[in-house]
Amino acid sequence: MAQNAVPLNDLSFFDNPSSNWKVAANAQADITQDEVLTTKDGNGILVNLPGKKGAKDLFTKAVYGDADLELDYMMAKGSNSGIYLQGRYEIQLLDSWGTLNPKSGDNGGIYERWDDSKPEGQQGYDGHAPRQNASRAPGLWQHMKISFQAPRFDANGQKISNAKVLYVWLNGVLIQDNVELAGPTRGAFDNKEAATGPLRLQGDHGPVAFRNIRITNYDKPHPTLSNLKYWVYKGGEIASDSYKKLKPESEGTSPVLSSNQSKLNNDFLIRYTGNIQIKEAGEYAFKLNVPGGKGIFRIDGSDAVALTENRGEGKIQLQPGDHPFELFYSKIVDWAKPALGLTVAGPGVREYLLSDANVSNNDPVDPILINATSNTILRSFSDLPGGIRVTHGVNVGSPELLHYTYDLDKGMIVEIWRGGFLDATPMWHDRGDGSSRPAGSVQYLGKPVPAIEKLSDANAAWALDTVGTGYRPKGYVLNADDVPAFKYNIYGTSVTDASSIMDKGQGIHREITLANAVDGLFYHLASGNIEALGNGLYAIDDKSYYIRVDDAAGAKAVVRDAGGKQELIIPIQKKLTYSIIF
Repeated sequence: MAQNAVPLNDLSFFDNPSSNWKVAANAQADITQDEVLTTKDGNGILVNLPGKKGAKDLFTKAVYGDADLELDYMMAKGSNSGIYLQGRYEIQLLDSWGTLNPKSGDNGGIYERWDDSKPEGQQGYDGHAPRQNASRAPGLWQHMKISFQAPRFDANGQKISNAKVLYVWLNGVLIQDNVELAGPTRGAFDNKEAATGPLRLQGDHGPVAFRNIRITNYDKPHPTLSNLKYWVYKGGEIASDSYKKLKPESEGTSPVLSSNQSKLNNDFLIRYTGNIQIKEAGEYAFKLNVPGGKGIFRIDGSDAVALTENRGEGKIQLQPGDHPFELFYSKIVDWAKPALGLTVAGPGVREYLLSDANVSNNDPVDPILINATSNTILRSFSDLPGGIRVTHGVNVGSPELLHYTYDLDKGMIVEIWRGGFLDATPMWHDRGDGSSRPAGSVQYLGKPVPAIEKLSDANAAWALDTVGTGYRPKGYVLNADDVPAFKYNIYGTSVTDASSIMDKGQGIHREITLANAVDGLFYHLASGNIEALGNGLYAIDDKSYYIRVDDAAGAKAVVRDAGGKQELIIPIQKKLTYSIIF
């Protein structure tokens, strides 16, 4: 689906904006001072600076029914805001950094409804807390995706189904899933539900910034199927058209696409023909599910989904009107259960199921989740973006719900995440592949490189591996609380690499100690887009996380260009302490 980007060159997309709203080129929050958000003149970012009085909420001129919303937002420290779907149903935005047990009023929660007639302390009800706290630190960009289904009404205006929040994803984690909303939440601009309403951003509470706002409006009728006919064959190949030489086991008409037309469990082919009615011109995306076999979906003789095994997808341009289609499902794997699924999405059309509900034979795999109720260590492979597999990874979990993976091959932390500890399903289910994955909101720390390098000067290239460095991992030792300190040798010195969780799980405090000083050693703190914020604080990768140099024995960090990106490095003698904050 094409999304409609909200233009932020000015405020013309919004209805009568008040003076607390402006567009800017940059925004920056202070992680130590409440409700401080500074801006740089320009455009591309929507900023709310409420001040002391007169601040108002911001409404779009357009109204929406079923819609998806995707955006980035930045909270000031201690700030409070919200996104009101249709102006009535609030997804809370709050500085919930470090909150271990989030409630409905925390970041990503669906706010409570309210009834003043109830006894004191009971007025709030029907709120929905996020599944876990995936919030980032003040001043960091957070990414949210919301899918909303508007309430439904009959011809007389009576509500026949409630609104739903189909999902909310926060920083890569599903925090709300298929939540039914019996009515408007507290603070709704009116309590009369309707099929449409404006998007509303709360502006009278605290400073907040938004960017990359995209709205997908689903206001068009979905395609429909008609004149369905089917033929079921014993065996037969799709690609070779060998089924044409066979006599059908059964044939007839059907009200719906379904694998149930076949009385055979395996080695069969179903062929469907019919018409698909398109209401709006545009590109349509189809997904075909044919478990245990192969399938094709053709419209007007062209492949909408080309020959695929088990499942496939494709796109095709269609004009309004009736289009003949042909669908094949050849099932050849005996242990799979017969099923057939076809979905469509298109201009103004949310993904819609065109077949019956029997769409997958795959028995659901119960996830194998590992919780860190105490300090926990688990070795596994870890897969990073770019096809990188860490083969000697140590996953370190904490009851503060902040966890990390340490790469024993490089002596560095490669990923850090907040929320659940590990999903070990890919490692332990069936034969497994030895890998686990974070079960929370993960921040990757760049391509793994040796943490320590000997450089002739601050501009010399950083090696990608430890060849020639004398690097030798020495494992780790546990303290009384089962927190590991990693040890390795490099360039003739012994290194102790210890990390501890900061208060409220707000980050990781790192302490690197060398047994003896070696001239020319540098430590690699970060790579990517790097912005110096002052007082030893750096924002990394477009304000995705912070690096804070706490004590470097007087050494100064260097931001340098390296191979089309930036690197943050610092000389190291005997000891370096720094923090990864996110």
